[in-house]
Amino acid sequence: MHELVVENARVPFGEDIVTCSIGIDEGRIARIAKILKGEQAYDARNMLVLPGVIDSHVHFRDMGQEEKEDWLSGSRAAIYGGVTAVVDMPNTDPPTFDEESFKIKLTVAQNRSMIDFAINGGVSGNLKALPVLWRRGALAFGEIFMAKSTGGFSVDEQALKAALLEIKRLGATASIHAEDEALNAEKARELARDDSPDVYSQMRPPGSELNAVKAAVRLEHETGAAMHITHISTAKAVEALRGEPITCDVTPHHLLLNMRHWEKLKSYGKMNPPLRPLRDVEALWKAARDGSIDVLASDHAPHTREEKAADIRSAPSGVPGVETMAPLILKEVADGRLPLQRFIDMTTANPARIFGINNKGRIEEGYDADLIFVDMGARRVIRPYELHSKAGWTPYEGMEAIFPHAVMQRGTLLLDGKEFLGRRGRGKFIRGRGYERKLPGRTS
Repeated sequence: MHELVVENARVPFGEDIVTCSIGIDEGRIARIAKILKGEQAYDARNMLVLPGVIDSHVHFRDMGQEEKEDWLSGSRAAIYGGVTAVVDMPNTDPPTFDEESFKIKLTVAQNRSMIDFAINGGVSGNLKALPVLWRRGALAFGEIFMAKSTGGFSVDEQALKAALLEIKRLGATASIHAEDEALNAEKARELARDDSPDVYSQMRPPGSELNAVKAAVRLEHETGAAMHITHISTAKAVEALRGEPITCDVTPHHLLLNMRHWEKLKSYGKMNPPLRPLRDVEALWKAARDGSIDVLASDHAPHTREEKAADIRSAPSGVPGVETMAPLILKEVADGRLPLQRFIDMTTANPARIFGINNKGRIEEGYDADLIFVDMGARRVIRPYELHSKAGWTPYEGMEAIFPHAVMQRGTLLLDGKEFLGRRGRGKFIRGRGYERKLPGRTS
């Protein structure tokens, strides 16, 4: 007799979808069988049941940027999008560059997050702090900016190599934001008087990403550090990674938006790397299908409407996406653009494997009962007033998506139809591999 049994669940196993029951005890999957008995039951009503999504790249702001987002609003938006675990990036206020800033962010997240979370350590002139961040429980290091972006933090190649050598020594993973600062600066000067709608894409051209990816590959060869390229956006950068021991992720905005959207979105479409030509978008889809791209991540980077309404050069970079990521790509799965198993791999098993997140990302015995329940026929048009990020806007307005009907974390429902059941502070801290309990002064 299990504490909870999910009945009539349609679960993908390889190429097959099997109707079964899922027995859950103490928040973990205890057994999967045709029929199981439980003290309580939840009827999946023959919906597709998938592992809860792991979003490995979010910026939940907070701590001085609460007007954009905080851990409460960000995790609420995540739940509505089927995300049950997130990895927060370090370019916050204060940036997560040392022990004290890590402790501050951890305390805030523990008090506010409704879902499980990990925290990355930052890299920017803080080489001696990396071991402490690792022992504090940082999941990985990065995103490490090879060019200036939100927050203004970037490292040159010499500093990056030193950091990678230390990251290798620690046994950690480096997540790299690959753009060429020198080329970006050159293009910005050349285009200073250009007011065309797509000028921002020209200011950070495809060659910028390619140069930086090639440099990252060379540094991986020299240091042997585990490396992940985040938000890859061009065909040539994908090709440069083929055969290399380097993983990468792609965002929904680089899969679903392109340079033709500048006219409509204006500064609301500004992000780093920027919107690309349609030929790059199609190449990214091909790479997602064939496994060349490992992970789907939102790069949820909310800013207020007022901030984004500025001109293209002064508006901040970034778009919200944690709530819409999985629903938008599930719609593409339903349309046959991406196989269901690739979606599952990219949003659950692969990020868990790459970043060392234990007991998540699979519907298997012993894993956390993080589940989303999806009616693949239930499409909905995205409207900004129906979303839950503080940003209050979305670049995907008017697009169709398939949102989850229900969301469960560790056997507890967080969303069931229109009933929201998430609770502040329920999220657990996902500790990185270097966590040391004995470190004095640790927040548990």
